[in-house]
Amino acid sequence: MPPVTVTSPYPTIRVGVTALWLSLIVLLPLLAIAWQAGGRGWQGFRSAVTTHAALESFRVTLTISVLVTALDVVFGLATAWVLVRDEFPGKGVIDALIDLPFALPTIVTSLVMLALYGNSSPVGIHLQHTPPGVAMALAFVTLPLVVRAVQPVLLEVDRDAEEAAASLGATRLTTFAMVVLPALRPALLTGAGLAFSRCVAEFGSVVTIGGAVPGRTEVSSQWIRSLIENDDHTSAAAISIVLLAISFAVLAVLRTVGGRAAKREEDAA
Repeated sequence: MPPVTVTSPYPTIRVGVTALWLSLIVLLPLLAIAWQAGGRGWQGFRSAVTTHAALESFRVTLTISVLVTALDVVFGLATAWVLVRDEFPGKGVIDALIDLPFALPTIVTSLVMLALYGNSSPVGIHLQHTPPGVAMALAFVTLPLVVRAVQPVLLEVDRDAEEAAASLGATRLTTFAMVVLPALRPALLTGAGLAFSRCVAEFGSVVTIGGAVPGRTEVSSQWIRSLIENDDHTSAAAISIVLLAISFAVLAVLRTVGGRAAKREEDAA
């Protein structure tokens, strides 16, 4: 007589509770903003997202976000490498400081940037109301996303493979490019996607340092605030939907590429 399999109801309950919770805090708000964005129909939506001010805010947002994300990938990888592979006094303090931007309110970040790079800069660098100032603020809040995505993967990288490559005459650069970087690629892409999405959505950290100069430092989140202050909630929702779509598309593409890279690494192993 075949054994009787008893299916526990608990997994189904857990899945149901998780789906309900995610619907309440993610799906329903997204549906609400989509409903509001369509309040004037397709033509109204199209008009809201194609005004000169909206297009300029998209251009500023995406240009700075792409640049900051590229810098985050380079310096995030370098920071994670130093924290994992090198030993030096104060390493624990620096490792803890990486998480500081997560703890600081974003408006405090903007004030910190203004104090350091404003018109009264103690270091003589004046970036207030400039694109580099906005980029500095965004880099401050997004760099930890890349560092923390790469750091645990770098800890697990097989050091024997690196030593084997070195024993065969490979240079450090070749070893890094052929052995280490492929293993880190999925984590780097994940960190890059998170950093880009945070840049696109960021508001508080760029308020004072950026100044919302139209066509120069006014990012889309600040344009949304202007629309809300003018009681144009439908247009604000339309701009929000565009930003959501851009972030989701970038995350989906990077996740797919990262998943394929991870699969290739598993097949090669």
